[in-house]
Amino acid sequence: MPQTSVFDSVATPVINAPAPVFAHSASATASARRDAGRRTNGRRLWIIQGVLAALFLFAGVMKLIMPLQALAAASHLPGAFMRFIAIAEILGATGLILPGLLRIHRELTPLAALGLAIIMIGATTVTILTATVPQALVPFVVGVLTISIAYNRRRDLIGSDTPA
Repeated sequence: MPQTSVFDSVATPVINAPAPVFAHSASATASARRDAGRRTNGRRLWIIQGVLAALFLFAGVMKLIMPLQALAAASHLPGAFMRFIAIAEILGATGLILPGLLRIHRELTPLAALGLAIIMIGATTVTILTATVPQALVPFVVGVLTISIAYNRRRDLIGSDTPA
């Protein structure tokens, strides 16, 4: 009967084994670039959302604190309607920021952006009818930015729902 030792069951290391090679695949590089692009795009969207939220919050609060007669005279629209617009702007501004910041019901951000875009379509139309076309460029550009936020945030939501 051969004699066995405790060391017979221990695996002996292979001295001349090749070192593992980690290939840097093209798909890993593409994935890293895609992730970096998403982070950059996300930062851009957050900056635009912050600027738009500040703009709409300021405009909404100003419309709320102005007297109804002054508000109606400045806008050529009924004062009560302008108060409604003010409340919608304030709610839209909070809807641009809070869902993403709190990570609760992020699907509300594109809806808030679309609501603000509707307001900007109306503002552009009223400005063209009561003033000049160059003055209507500001609400038009703000409207385009809100539509951009709605589109990109909706695309982010659809993309985050699919498994990787």
